[in-house]
Amino acid sequence: MRSKKKKSKNKSLSQGKLKNLVLRVLASNPKKRLNAKQIILKRKIGNSYASVREALLALEKEKLILEHKEGKYKINKEKWKERSNQKETKAKKDGRRPLKEYSGRVDQTRSGDGYIVVAELEDDIFVPSKYLNGAFHNDTVKVRLNPGRRRRPEGKVVSIIKRGVQKIIGRVEVFGNYGVIHNDKGRNPDDIYIALKHLKGAKDGDFVLAEITDWGASQNKGIWAKVKEVLAEHSASDMAMQSILLAQGFDAEFPDEVVDEVKNLPEEIVVTEDELKRRRDFRKDLCVTIDPDTAKDFDDAISLRKLDNGNWEVGVHIADVTHYVKPKTALDKEAFHRSTSVYLVDRVCPMLPEVLSNNLCSLMPKVDRFTFSVVFSLDENFEVEKRWFGKGIIHSKRRFTYEEAQQRLETGEGDFAEELRSLNMIASKLRKEKFKNGAISFESEEVKFRLDESGTPIGLYVKERKEAHMLVEDFMLLANREVAKFVAQKKGVEVPFVYRVHDQPDPDKLREFALFAKEMGVKMKIDTPKQISKSLNALLKRTTEEPNLKMLQPLAIRTMAKAIYTTENIGHYGLAFEHYGHFTSPIRRYADVLVHRILYDNLGEDKRWNKEKLESKCKHISLQEKKAAEAERDSIKYKQVEYLQKFVGDEFEGRVSGIIDRGLFIQLIESRAEGMISFSEMGDYFVIDENRLKAKSSKTGKVFKMGDELKVRLVKADLENVRIDLDIIQ
Repeated sequence: MRSKKKKSKNKSLSQGKLKNLVLRVLASNPKKRLNAKQIILKRKIGNSYASVREALLALEKEKLILEHKEGKYKINKEKWKERSNQKETKAKKDGRRPLKEYSGRVDQTRSGDGYIVVAELEDDIFVPSKYLNGAFHNDTVKVRLNPGRRRRPEGKVVSIIKRGVQKIIGRVEVFGNYGVIHNDKGRNPDDIYIALKHLKGAKDGDFVLAEITDWGASQNKGIWAKVKEVLAEHSASDMAMQSILLAQGFDAEFPDEVVDEVKNLPEEIVVTEDELKRRRDFRKDLCVTIDPDTAKDFDDAISLRKLDNGNWEVGVHIADVTHYVKPKTALDKEAFHRSTSVYLVDRVCPMLPEVLSNNLCSLMPKVDRFTFSVVFSLDENFEVEKRWFGKGIIHSKRRFTYEEAQQRLETGEGDFAEELRSLNMIASKLRKEKFKNGAISFESEEVKFRLDESGTPIGLYVKERKEAHMLVEDFMLLANREVAKFVAQKKGVEVPFVYRVHDQPDPDKLREFALFAKEMGVKMKIDTPKQISKSLNALLKRTTEEPNLKMLQPLAIRTMAKAIYTTENIGHYGLAFEHYGHFTSPIRRYADVLVHRILYDNLGEDKRWNKEKLESKCKHISLQEKKAAEAERDSIKYKQVEYLQKFVGDEFEGRVSGIIDRGLFIQLIESRAEGMISFSEMGDYFVIDENRLKAKSSKTGKVFKMGDELKVRLVKADLENVRIDLDIIQ
């Protein structure tokens, strides 16, 4: 749902945009020395003095500006010129006309219109269906902006750079000399033609998996495919899960060249003398893994050792994926193409083939495994005194599930209970320090399903996060932070790196949210970044005690920027880390593979990667992450509807979770499934307020607000369209 943005003369900017504006102000006034107050007055922005001052300090740290007198700054002409030249070179290389043509990804609505998501632009470009020029959901396209000033940017697709979907699932209809595959899953091509010789035995009415072979030259020319598999033995649920993956461009099967390549890998690791010389041997140390009970790919392990001086040494040991996945190989290219493993309700579409993800790279117990390790020496206050980075070899003593680890933390009984409690004590200190520095503790609720042997949901629950989960998370955060800090603080020339960054909340969205929260009795201070994080953490605490405030949590999350991968380090606002990257999950995230390579290259002398090429990889990885998240959400929604089919006619408790012109979205409290009640079914006309947080009846004056609790009846659970219809019980 895209809402119209509210215009403001004194508009606040996110920290990333604010830094760019401050830089432009100083660059356009090269002879002047300006302070934060003068910059605010010059551009009439709505940001506070503290946030502008913070932007100035960050730019000074990047050496883009220079402090002349206390609090007054001027542009660093050399750095500014170097930055401008780099942008000009990139623009020429890309062949784009600034502000006219852009490349981006198609986000197609079910009505057929599209929004082109462009990394450089704040707003998506709207493209009516007739101007998509044959582009479909998730395609990468070149789009041309329409001239003139409009309420929202509009344009048309001028060329298709890359198709987002290569395979589809659909029902075959056979005619005299050709067949048609009907694909009714919303945003993919509707009808695809197929020659009789490519049916592979499929008959009229069969469901098939097909590979597209010809997209046609234009919107009016047919799209052709060939059948890869007839899905006669597959259930509707199985086909739906496969369709969800394929719709986002993910394929459970690996290309033949990757399959051939992994055949040459050993079945077990071979520890040679030469290999031992390259690695630190941790096999005698106590080392354990803690993971979900269903996990097969163990990315990380933790070791603990008490030093002679009484201090602790903690090791974070990560699967050494780059030992097997070498640059420029078919395996590496496919891992980058996928960029992430995708976790649906009943299956995983892995980034790496199973021989690596579930065996050679997985840190299983009682076997030797190669790692890339970070070892921390902690003083008596659990502060990091020393750190070591390097390749290692471990022999995990025990594989714990989260439940087993939690039992030992709570009771102090069982094998390695004392060591786990010591680790938890250290992790608690790290966590406390993180929140003291301004980290935000918001977490989205995670729905989990109980499935029968056929994959049909027979129950569901909301996952509960306990100390064992947080213990692992805190040590992974420590490793990720320290790796990024090590590379960022290398002396001499900048070492390009894959940072995981998180910008400050959108000020306009935050103000709207604060006004709504105030109506519900929650006062928030939002003038400075630290006030924002403190207010949000206080809100989270209240939502655990006051159920009527529960709906404020997802609304607050919507004000947040999305974390992305980039070579430009603006810090991670949500974690309150100045430096942060992803190092700890290379089996399932390609960003971590890149981080491993960059870190290893820079353990000795500095080695610079090409920053522009690395930034291009970051954009692709961020996009794949978003597509994977969409697939995961779609699979959860499908299974929720599948589960609710047997409860049609029953009554449920729900909360208003969204308001649009057509009606109310209601989230059922028990299942977290979201359904809709249309205003037309109520026989009433409702006026929606500008921020879409309230709807008022024109007849009775009845007001529905976000978060209101209602009793509803399940009218329909439509699995074909993955939709839930509800009625209000008066």
